[in-house]
Amino acid sequence: MDDQHTAVLGRLARALATAHPGSRPLTGTDLAALAPLLTSPNAVRAWLEARLDEGAGRVRVAGTLERRLLLLERPGGGWVAADLSGREHARRHWPQWTDGHVQVHTPDSWLSYADLTDSAVYRLTRPDVRLMALYHPEFFPLPRFPLGISDVARAARSTLMGTITLSDMQLGVTLDELLHQLTTKTPDILGISATFGQHDLMLRLLDAAFALPAPPMVVAGGSLTARNEQLLLQRYPDLLIARGAGEATIEAVLAHWHGDIPLQQIPGIGYTGAARGGALAVGRRRTARPLTRDSGGDILPELDLLPDTFTHHGVAQLESSRGCTNACSFCPRGHKGLWAGTSPEVLPWILTEIRQVLDRHPGISRTLYLVDEEIIGGGPDAARRVLHLARTLHEAGFAWESSCRIDQTVRLDQDEAWHIERARMWRTLTGLGLRRMLFGVESGVDSILARFNKETSARQNAWAIRTLSALGVPTRYTYITFDPLMSLDELKATYVFQGRTDLLLHPQPGLDVREIVRGVREEAWVAAHTTGRPLHTAISYMLVSMECLIGAAYTRQATAAGLTGRPEPLMGRVACRYQDWRIGTASGWAQRWVDRHFALDYTLKSLEKVLDGAPRHAVRQARVVLKDAAYQVLGDMIRVIEEHDLARPEQEARLSARIRAALEERARLLRRQMAVTVDEVSHHLGAGHAATLAREHERWATATGWDLINAGESCAP
Repeated sequence: MDDQHTAVLGRLARALATAHPGSRPLTGTDLAALAPLLTSPNAVRAWLEARLDEGAGRVRVAGTLERRLLLLERPGGGWVAADLSGREHARRHWPQWTDGHVQVHTPDSWLSYADLTDSAVYRLTRPDVRLMALYHPEFFPLPRFPLGISDVARAARSTLMGTITLSDMQLGVTLDELLHQLTTKTPDILGISATFGQHDLMLRLLDAAFALPAPPMVVAGGSLTARNEQLLLQRYPDLLIARGAGEATIEAVLAHWHGDIPLQQIPGIGYTGAARGGALAVGRRRTARPLTRDSGGDILPELDLLPDTFTHHGVAQLESSRGCTNACSFCPRGHKGLWAGTSPEVLPWILTEIRQVLDRHPGISRTLYLVDEEIIGGGPDAARRVLHLARTLHEAGFAWESSCRIDQTVRLDQDEAWHIERARMWRTLTGLGLRRMLFGVESGVDSILARFNKETSARQNAWAIRTLSALGVPTRYTYITFDPLMSLDELKATYVFQGRTDLLLHPQPGLDVREIVRGVREEAWVAAHTTGRPLHTAISYMLVSMECLIGAAYTRQATAAGLTGRPEPLMGRVACRYQDWRIGTASGWAQRWVDRHFALDYTLKSLEKVLDGAPRHAVRQARVVLKDAAYQVLGDMIRVIEEHDLARPEQEARLSARIRAALEERARLLRRQMAVTVDEVSHHLGAGHAATLAREHERWATATGWDLINAGESCAP
């Protein structure tokens, strides 16, 4: 336990003694029991209520993690208010509703007597808000800290209203248990976070919620929900759809529940009709006023679920920015081309809190996953900011991973001085704990890159990949192999680019960055330093197909070409056939290959995230075995496609049978190779991780079918 937590516990003990001077003082054992509960205000409140004698007075715990507000009712009347951060009450941003309802007697102290009206006591625990994150454990065996509902919980607690409870299906709770909670102790507000592949789970929850005699106010958010807004509102007219990140929305939802503001003033929601006092005709969809909260400001989470995440061998996630500097055609999000980053100076306190939890889980790698879409951003201070961020993480004892665009390394419109500065930045970031960076390359074919609106070129991508590898930057790349508008020549060029052995170079730690910037453009220099490894070994997921997501510019291109069909709400997309039926057939089988191996690959990827050293390297090599097999599958499919005439779509069944036979043979060879690989990897793992891998390998090795995980027709309303 570090000094920060020791001080918090000391203040809590003093507040308890002040409110109940005759009670038994907290012992060292008591404080040790309380320490692991500090991330959850609900747990702290329950512990204190259980300890106090009956009739001793009410307990309220409110506020965000770094400024918990403890309120203890005194037996003789009045309250004790303690800011557990140790800062003066006067320095708190008190919500407007507290005016005239919360009176702190000594505002220039962290500890004070206080008077609360009955309305204040009520608001401190109502509404009862339950935030639920959905999950399919059969597809994603290992969890990640649920940022979405944790960010929303922080925003809600900043209002000092309500009791916020978080549930995440990643952490062992089942859908049936969520349904039981919903129907036996119905909350005032139900918040549901759903992403791609979880539409079926969300429908079951929504059906149950709106079937109740007195349904709660229901707000649904997440990337999938925004895509399916129209379908959801048709089915659930009283549903509120959170279109953005959700912080400003939940703050206003709580105010609306108390009658402080009308529905129309809740920012960032889509809704239908005259629900809850609106003045709109039923059937018309509306969006409330735009978000006013600074998306680059406070985007930190509460940490209620972090201990359970680590108990389930999961990973810690944060974000330091939101949005992206570009507007790729396949991205449907509203913040395309908009980016905002928060200052690294806000991070030290939460890094300390995360480290406190990690101290109780010594087997988990001290690596933070910053889920920023584009961590560097734009503007003249971009490099300075990300270096400051990296130093902050490094000084707190964390390695880290994140994502950014490939043009943060090479820009064809920038001079050599810019590239030298960026090369130095990347080398410095690696020295400051950068464990891996994901780059969205998406293609090595210029015509495809133009269609994707990537604003990059194949040459630029090649130079960037070479630069990063020569600098020793650990990388992963995303690559879209199939898209409905592609030609066979483009698919063959994709295969060639993924197989290139002149892109991944040996690190050159002793070489001046100027020589690297110049050398990656010279083929003789490249030939002297290449590893000989093909690019596909560095691609995060092979054989990916473009999905026509609802609202994306690419989807409009496909629609204009007459290729799109009905909505597939499970994945927030529309059905789409391929301009070249042969590629469409190959894409369908590629997805079956991906889905058959996905759970095993995801398990390996997740284990890689929580391990260090030799175990991590062994797991990574196991993933390369899967990547090699996928690349061989792509070659098999292209060879079979070339034997079929584009003008004869009646040959589709024959082509499909040929591709299936090729995949069956590759799967047979892969089973034999992976059995040896998993056995070797297991020797590097602890008992818990080895058992997880063994379980998933057994499931994978005994699979015989080619079923799709997210069949679009399975959940259409």
